Amino acid sequence: MNLQALAIVLEKRGYIASCYTCGTELTSASFMVSLGDNHLIRFLVSDYGITWTEMQDDRELMKLEGAEAISQLEELANLVKYQIKSVDSKAPSYDHSLLVH
Repeated sequence: MNLQALAIVLEKRGYIASCYTCGTELTSASFMVSLGDNHLIRFLVSDYGITWTEMQDDRELMKLEGAEAISQLEELANLVKYQIKSVDSKAPSYDHSLLVH
């Protein structure tokens, strides 16, 4: 999965998203997306592991690690991939409940 491509697609759909890679071999990455209403998702890949953190109003709602974090990111990517955006919609729509298991 290409985190940079996911960030670009989300930006094109009206979300604030970013992706940064670190190191000469690009083995670390940070992906973040704002879902509005002070709701933020961060996916981090580093030497210390892989984490998915979902926050709202500066409070951690959910934190997953390893395979669970990857699964959650894949679910987000699939939602973006298969989401049909309404032509009349000015603001992005995102069903936050789809991410919480």
